[in-house]
Parts: sequence; structure tokens; C-alpha cells
Amino acid sequence: MDAIRLQRIDAAQNMRRFYRLDVARDLFGRWCLVQEWGRIGGAGRLRLAAYESAAQAQDALARKRRAKERRGYVAL
Repeated sequence: MDAIRLQRIDAAQNMRRFYRLDVARDLFGRWCLVQEWGRIGGAGRLRLAAYESAAQAQDALARKRRAKERRGYVAL
């Protein structure tokens, strides 16, 4: 699965944010939800959350995507 890229741009609030979600394996073989976010054009932050299976990680990705879309982010 390819990474999901989301962005939220609101010129009135000077807001230009991005969010990237992906599922990948770490060095120990666990499945991780990889989240990267920040201001477009700047260095972002990165967070990894480990899960026991790929299905659990995909479910977490879907939940996070829905939450971000409710906040105004749109997929690219």
C-alpha cells in the first residue's frame, strides 16, 4: 500500500499543513503505523506506533485518516 498524503490549507489562518500515513515493518518485524506531520515546506515530526499484525496497523491508519479528514484535511 502506498502512503496516504493529506493536506490542509487555509489562507485566512496562514495554515499550510501536511500529514502522511503509512504502514511498514520495523527492524524487529513488527508492523508500525508511521505518521509524519508538519508545515508544508518545513521539517516534519515523525511518530511510529507498533502493532502485532498488519491488519491492526491498517485499522489504525483508517481511524487516523478519518479523524484528520473530519478536521479538514484532504487527500492528495
